[in-house]
Amino acid sequence: MPVICVMESKSTCPIVKLKSHIDFIPAILVAVVIAIASLWENPQMPKAITISDLLIHGVMYCVLAATMMVPVSKRYPARTMPYVYVCVSAVVYGVLMEALQRFCTLTRTGSMDDVYANLAGAIIGVLIIAIWRKIHYMK
Repeated sequence: MPVICVMESKSTCPIVKLKSHIDFIPAILVAVVIAIASLWENPQMPKAITISDLLIHGVMYCVLAATMMVPVSKRYPARTMPYVYVCVSAVVYGVLMEALQRFCTLTRTGSMDDVYANLAGAIIGVLIIAIWRKIHYMK
C-alpha cells in the first residue's frame, strides 16, 4: 500500500527527504568501488607509476565528481559554491584513499602523482556537469 505524505510542507515530508537522498546512491556506489579498487592488495601489481595508472585515477575521480555533481546541481542550479564543495570533497576522498594505501596496506603505496591525477579528474568531472547544465538550461 503506497504511503502518501499529507504534511503541511514538502520540506518536512520524510518521503520527499528520502527521495532527495536516493539521488546520491550512484555517487556512493562509485565511492565504494574506488575504495575497493584502491585498497585491494595484489602482490603481482606493478610498483611503478605509469601513464595508464594516472589515467585510471583521473577517470575514476572524474566519474565520482560527476555522479556527486548531478544531484547537487539539481538542488542548486544557479550557485557555484556547491561545485567547489563537490570538487574539494572528491579530492579529500582521493587523499584519504592514498593515505590508506600508504599506511594500511602492505602491497599498495600512495603517491602525490595519484593525488594530482585525482584532482584533475575531479575538476574535469565537475566541469563536464557544469557545462552540460549550462547548455541544457540555456535552451
